[in-house]
Amino acid sequence: MNTTAPSLTPTTRALAWCLHVLVVALLALAAGRTVADHSPHAGLITATAAACALVYALGPVLPRVRRSRRAAALWLAAVGAVWLVLLALSADGAWVAFPLYFLQLHLLSHRVGLAAVAATAVVAIAGFAAHQDSFSTAMAVGPALGAAVAVAVVWGYQALYRESEQRRRLIEELTATRADLATAQHAAGVLAERERLAREIHDTLAQGLSSIQLLLRAAERALPNAPENTARYVDQARQAAVDNLAEARRFVAALAPPALVGTTLAGALQRLCATTSARHRITARFHLTGDPRPLPTAYEVALLRIAQSALSNTVRHAGAATADVTLSYHGDHVAVDIVDDGRGFDPDQLPTPDPEAGGFGLTAMHARVHALGGALTVQSTPGHGTALAARLPLDSDADPAKARP
Repeated sequence: MNTTAPSLTPTTRALAWCLHVLVVALLALAAGRTVADHSPHAGLITATAAACALVYALGPVLPRVRRSRRAAALWLAAVGAVWLVLLALSADGAWVAFPLYFLQLHLLSHRVGLAAVAATAVVAIAGFAAHQDSFSTAMAVGPALGAAVAVAVVWGYQALYRESEQRRRLIEELTATRADLATAQHAAGVLAERERLAREIHDTLAQGLSSIQLLLRAAERALPNAPENTARYVDQARQAAVDNLAEARRFVAALAPPALVGTTLAGALQRLCATTSARHRITARFHLTGDPRPLPTAYEVALLRIAQSALSNTVRHAGAATADVTLSYHGDHVAVDIVDDGRGFDPDQLPTPDPEAGGFGLTAMHARVHALGGALTVQSTPGHGTALAARLPLDSDADPAKARP
């Protein structure tokens, strides 16, 4: 059972002050009428009214009365005792019963408060009838009606207060839920951006640095006997560094790759094959089939990055002499196929991706294609080369504008 009196809100605090004013006014009325009527007990009644006001005033200023329901009950008992003395001395004391109803209903438990109100109403009626030396139904109407109004008002206010508290808790829960959702969305956004940067770094900077490393190794081998080849390899390594610096600036700003600026996807793939053939010991050929059509930027970026990553893997790992890159436009999809004649591998026994050794290429390709609703297939056999195909849908169900490159 809760033994703490209800805490005051700004609304209940205003109502409490109104109740204080009502008590003082009714006590002053009782004393004033006695003095005006020149009652023989005017002094005693005035002193009793003042004592009742003093005892009543102790309640709001004593912290224990505000914190403990038991202390509040004792305080109400003291006020009630002085009020009984006033009622015994003056019939006007019956009017003080009305504010007592509100105090009892507010500070006492539900059942005890209702019983206290009923008892107070009976005492007020009996006291007033005793002063009149008679009893009539009209005498009971006032105190009984006051008690009924007090019960209706207090219970109605308590119901509204409970509903208000329930709404406040719901609002707090909603606010907390929205905060959690915002946190989750922020975390998802951070993760998505991290994945985007990881794919871009793997398909641009990592591949570019690998190409630079291969070119510098070739220059080192050619240095003693073929200085002209050394200069060519160093120049190609320098150009690769320039290209990757441009790529880094572009993907940090979330812009299209430099290879796609001012040209089509077919042109970018043809240039990629030419650059790969010039920098490495491999012949990369480009083929175009079907009728070219405009593609969303997300599609062009994804297909170009997949081709870059596949050719880089071919140069670094396949030991291939030739590689063919084919861009195909069909009625319901667009595809890029990369086929080489290298040493191949077993797709079911791929090494686990490792920050030191790499191995993130195929994972990044799958992520790019799946983000756009497409499919990636890899066919390879040890000693018989590798064929990789990335296919993206062109039907109305796909919404590439919402996809992330």
